Parts: sequence; C-alpha cells; structure tokens
Amino acid sequence: MTPEQITLVRSSFALVRPIAPQAAALFYDNLFAADPQLRPLFHGDMEHQGERLMKMIGGAVELLDRPHALLPVLRNLGARHGGYGVQDRHYDTVGAALLKTLGQGLGEAFTAPTRDAWAAMYGVVSRTMQEGAEIPVEPARLAVVA
Repeated sequence: MTPEQITLVRSSFALVRPIAPQAAALFYDNLFAADPQLRPLFHGDMEHQGERLMKMIGGAVELLDRPHALLPVLRNLGARHGGYGVQDRHYDTVGAALLKTLGQGLGEAFTAPTRDAWAAMYGVVSRTMQEGAEIPVEPARLAVVA
C-alpha cells in the first residue's frame, strides 16, 4: 500500500470508530444477505463478534505501515479462520460486504480513492490470511490483534 492509501484508510476508519457497533452490525447484515450460508460459521453473541471484528480492523489499520508486525498476525488469524471452516471463496464475499458497509457508513466521505485504498488494504489482509490458512497456528502471536 502507498503512504497515501494508508492515510486514507486511517482517516476514514477514524470516522467509523464512533459508530463501530452499528458498522459491525451493518457489516454482518450485508455479509449474510450476500451469502446466507456463511451464517453458521458464526457462533455466539454477534454483538461481541462485532466488537472483535472492529478491534481486528483497527489493529490492522494501525499496523499498515509496519508490515513486519502486521503480516504474521494476519497469517495466524487466517490459520484460526481456516479452522472455523472459512474457505478461500468466502474472502471475496467478506471484502464486498466490507466495502459496501464502508460506503453506507461513510457516505460522501467514501470517495473513489478511499474505496480503492480500502480495497488495497483488504487485498493485503485476505491474501495474507489465506496464506496463513495453510500453516499451523502460533497462539502467542494471536494476542496482538485478538
């Protein structure tokens, strides 16, 4: 990602933070509307799941300019998600739901360059998590984002 893209992601996520619970709920609504078969992959309290999602995204946003710290965390997260039954094809659906949610939540602030920056970020996240699904989990590193 370019420094400009990192700045756009960070500045737009700063607008999402105050509405994080609503954004998370909207994300899951969009995700399950796009693919209802994903719903069984999520267990427990969805409000808590949304908190974890927003914390994970926030952690990734903070580490965007430090890939040496971010990428190992994402690989371990991908390994965990692989154990939950997440498949490679699910990542496209999640990415589309994320971009749709950001567009809905940010409105006019979700400019084309901001959308492109988020798409680039999600590309890094999804590729790295998919790589991680192919390697064993290192539990000690999961605490960095989780």
